[in-house]
Amino acid sequence: MLVLLAGIFVVHIATVVMLFVCTIANVWVVAGDVSAGLWGNCTQGDCSGRLWYGDDDAFKTVQAFMILSIIFSVISLVVFVFQLFTMEKGNRFFLSGATMLVCWLCILVGASIYTNRYANLSVVSGLESHHGYSFILAWICFCFSFIIGILYLVLRKK
Repeated sequence: MLVLLAGIFVVHIATVVMLFVCTIANVWVVAGDVSAGLWGNCTQGDCSGRLWYGDDDAFKTVQAFMILSIIFSVISLVVFVFQLFTMEKGNRFFLSGATMLVCWLCILVGASIYTNRYANLSVVSGLESHHGYSFILAWICFCFSFIIGILYLVLRKK
């Protein structure tokens, strides 16, 4: 049981780190030497504050939900550690699991809106664009947060 708890804890920490990286890094779409992210565009290492996507509400929604996913993931981690030391034996980690599933929903909404509206746009005319590592990390965090949330709901403290 201790090994399972440690494994879940390590995967949860990895998910939090990946969420930070995918939200902060400006590599959601790459076209040649140009990459675009949630906060700016980068050309050969020079990042500007102006976004190619414009300043529409859908993009601000993606930014907000990715930030919310980080917040709920960190809260879930803190709640898990708190429950680990204060909860009686035989109880389940309902609160940390529910918080992680809220994180999962935030990632789902943010990444889905981004995928629908922006993932297939050519950021520079004439260049073929592809998904960057931040976009891929967001979907990996989506999977991990769901698995962790379900495991927390099922897991009993023995």
